[in-house]
Amino acid sequence: MPYENPGSIKSWAEEDRPREKLMYKGKAALSEAELIAILIGSGTAELSAVDVSRIIMQSVSNNLNELARLSIKDLSRFKGIGEAKAITIIAALELGRRRKEQDRLQRRRITCSRDAYEELVPHLLDKPHEEFWILLLNRANEVLRPVQVSAGGVSGTVADPKMIFKFALEHLASGMILSHNHPSGNRMPSQADKELTRKLREAGKLLDIPVLDHLIFTDKAYFSFADEGIL
Repeated sequence: MPYENPGSIKSWAEEDRPREKLMYKGKAALSEAELIAILIGSGTAELSAVDVSRIIMQSVSNNLNELARLSIKDLSRFKGIGEAKAITIIAALELGRRRKEQDRLQRRRITCSRDAYEELVPHLLDKPHEEFWILLLNRANEVLRPVQVSAGGVSGTVADPKMIFKFALEHLASGMILSHNHPSGNRMPSQADKELTRKLREAGKLLDIPVLDHLIFTDKAYFSFADEGIL
């Protein structure tokens, strides 16, 4: 009879090796319980991680949408699941939800200053202090993502050009729109706003990441450097 090393993968119980199964057979080969077992890492003295995961899945009729509705407290009721493991499961499911949401949402194409203003409304409306944001765009002028650069006081915030272009380079942006809000409601740019815009525009030319506009955002209106011909 051929000798089999008791420490080899082949000799392990199936429920003890979901990680190896993923490595050698691919992620699609694993059941939901096996994927959850990888997240929680270990079971109890009586139950393997896969056994614990199967019990959890059975409690929600093997429905991932129902599993996503469970709270930390709900998950912690299962033997072998403490707060840390419950949080890990919830975090993984939230990542899945966000991925689905991103797939569903079509990237907004910026064709004018009004498009940019509306894209920034969820981020800058009703802010009692100044914040500086950038919209990173691809070559089709579609929004890759909005990024908060800084937040400050009622009368100002710091916008570091090095950080702004670091974000742009990290996300392979082909262009950007600058924006900051004026909590006072005054939409007119200050001399410092004009100087910063000039500095960032010149840096954008050097890096081939053009600054397409700078919006001064207020809750009721905005000022566009591009529309006013001073970019």
